[in-house]
Order: sequence, then structure tokens, then C-alpha cells
Amino acid sequence: MADVIETPAQAGNGGTLSNGERPSFRDRPRAKFIVGGAALLLLGVAAFVWHYYSNRESTDDAQIDGHINPISPRVGGTVIAIEVNDNQYVEAGTVLVKLDPKDFQVAVEKAQADLASAKAAAQAARTGVPVTTTTTGSRVSTSQAQLQMSQAGLLVAQKQVEAARARRTAAQAHLAEAQANHTKAARDLDRMKQLISKDEVSQQQYDAAVATATASEAAVDSARADVSEANQSVQVAESQLTQAQAEIDKARAELASAQSAPQQVAIERARAASADARVQEAQAALDQAELNLQYTVVRAPVSGQVSKKTVELGQIVQPGQPLMALVPLQDIWVTANFKETQLKNMRPGQPVTISVDALGGRDFKGHVQSLAAATGEKFSLLPPENATGNYVKVVQRIPVKIVFEKGEDPQHLLRPGMSVEPTVITK
Repeated sequence: MADVIETPAQAGNGGTLSNGERPSFRDRPRAKFIVGGAALLLLGVAAFVWHYYSNRESTDDAQIDGHINPISPRVGGTVIAIEVNDNQYVEAGTVLVKLDPKDFQVAVEKAQADLASAKAAAQAARTGVPVTTTTTGSRVSTSQAQLQMSQAGLLVAQKQVEAARARRTAAQAHLAEAQANHTKAARDLDRMKQLISKDEVSQQQYDAAVATATASEAAVDSARADVSEANQSVQVAESQLTQAQAEIDKARAELASAQSAPQQVAIERARAASADARVQEAQAALDQAELNLQYTVVRAPVSGQVSKKTVELGQIVQPGQPLMALVPLQDIWVTANFKETQLKNMRPGQPVTISVDALGGRDFKGHVQSLAAATGEKFSLLPPENATGNYVKVVQRIPVKIVFEKGEDPQHLLRPGMSVEPTVITK
């Protein structure tokens, strides 16, 4: 059967053939083209949508984080001035709070006086070292000379004792001789008395015997005096010998003391070192007192916005007591808790689009900086213990740190704690 050719009139009538039947889909090439194009378009859209979402990972479990610097005093005292208000922006080094400095000023003055006293004592101790060195050296020489003199004196005393004893021996021998002569003279006189009574001897001979007896008695007395004097001389010489021996012992002791000069010098040097150490200790105490005085002025450690101010005028604060907090809004980031199944293709450095709820969904640009070393549950107070027998597998979440690109928030509109929805482009 021959093919039926559609005329313009037929096409205008809805494509109805002359026999009243509508042409089949195969007989309408323009419809085929339209359907094919629509199918290709749907496939392209589906491929684009699949490619778009397969390269992106997002989560609503995310918030902005930042540093919150607590401000606390390092010393205790009474608050006399508060230089900032709530939510005020301050630069680093700005005075925040002032404490009463009077007690700390007194401590500084006392430490200065202690340091001056320690320096004076150290100077005296250092001066004593060369003086001791010189004095002990001269003492050694003097003690040696004194010992030699004492030894010479001992020899002289020994000689004197020997001479005195020899004189005493001679005096004793002379006394014995005088006593013997006196005994003989006395006996001769007794005989003369008997003879003169009988006129057998002359008066001259009798007088001569009396004179001899008297002279011998005087010689005995003189010899006794010489012995007594010799005994005294011996005693004096022996006492001088004892004194000379004592002088030697004294000189030896002084020499031994003088010869300990190195130890004495070492002691003086140790005293000087101890005095220097006390100077350092006093200097450290002064430094600490000056630091405590400086700590009465509490300054901002970083630039940021004042928050959570609790300090009041006249309040007595203690070291470490929280007074306020500083939030540096220029240093913030996003902590996003992604599911572990979303981290397959996520790497540091990948770009991120961050939608902020508080700003009506406004988007900010950033990038992945790092992934946490463990899941959030591992850092919890009571981490799960899967070995107890009641284990149920739950998809874990791992914190991912996302930082904003530079210049994304010049007006510091973002605040720590804001909810955000980050989208990471993984490919």
C-alpha cells in the first residue's frame, strides 16, 4: 500500500488523514524530536543534580567557635576602678581593672631596703677575703719566727737550769766541807779546854783553837746560805725552763692556727658567696614585689569584646577570680560535626560554603583546616563502652574545623555559638 502524504490542509486540521484517522507517533518526526530533546534534557538535569550533590557534604550540626579569654587578677586586692563596659571592644594592653596598690607599694619599699642591706653585707664580706688572706700570711711568718725564738729561749733556759744545778752541787759540797772543818775545829776546841785547864797548852794556842772553831762555824753558815741561794737559783731556772716550754707550745699552736690560712680564706670566700646569694635573693624579692605592684593594673591580653563582666567597685577579689571575659571576634572558626559516612572524600583545604542562620542564611566562604583525632563521644565525660554486650551500632560524628577566608567578616558580625550550615565541596 502506498504511503499517505500529509498535506498542509491536513496538518492544519490536527494532522487528521483523509480517511479520518490520526497519524501514528512514528509518522510525526517533530514529536519524536521534541520527546527526545526533553528526555536528553531530563537526563542532563539528573546528571547535573547527581554530580552537584555527590560532590558536596553538608550538616546542620555545626556552630561558630572562638577563643574566650577569661580575665582574672594575679594578686588579691580591692577594686578601685573599672575602665570598661559590657560588650565594649578593647585593644590588647588596654587597662580593664585597677586594684588598690598601697600594700604592694609598701612591699616594694621593704624589698628595696632589704636589698640595700644585703648589698652592704656582701660588700663587707668581699672586703674581708683579701684582708684575711694578707693577715693569715703574716701570721704564718710571725708564728714561725716566734717558734724559733721560743726554741732558742728553751735552750737558754735548759743551760741555766744545768748551771744552777751545778752551782747548787758545788754549794752543797762546800757546805759539807765547811761542816767537816767545823766539826774538827769544835773537837780541837774541846781538847784545848781540857788541856788549858791543866796548863798543858798555852793561852795563845787555846785562843787560836777558839778562833778556828768560830771561823769554821761561820763558814758553815756561809756554805748553808750558798746552798739555799743555789736552790733558789735552780728553782728560778726550772721555772724559766717551764715558761720557755710553754712559749714553744703556744708558738706551735699559733703556727698551726696560722697554717690553716687556706681554710680560713675559703671560709671567708664562702661567707662572701653566701652574702652574694642573699643579694640575689633580695633582688628576686624586689622583682616579685614590683611585679605584684604592676599586677594591680589588670590589662587586656588580647584585642576583643568585653563579655560576662562580673566585677564591681569596692569588691575584694582573689588571685584567679573571674572578673570578665574577652572574645576576640577576629579569630573565629566553625566546628562542624559530620557523620563518619560523610568523610570519605573530605580533606583539609577543600572549599566550604557557610550559611549563617542569624544573618538570614547569608553565605560565607571558608575551607577545611583539619579533622579531629577522635569522635565527639570519645571526648565525652562518659564515653561509650562497646564491650558490655549491649552494643548497638550508631553512626558517629567527627568534629571538622572550618576556618573563614580572610576578609569574609570585616564588620565582625559573627559570634561564637551561632548556628551555621556548612557545605564542603569534596571534588
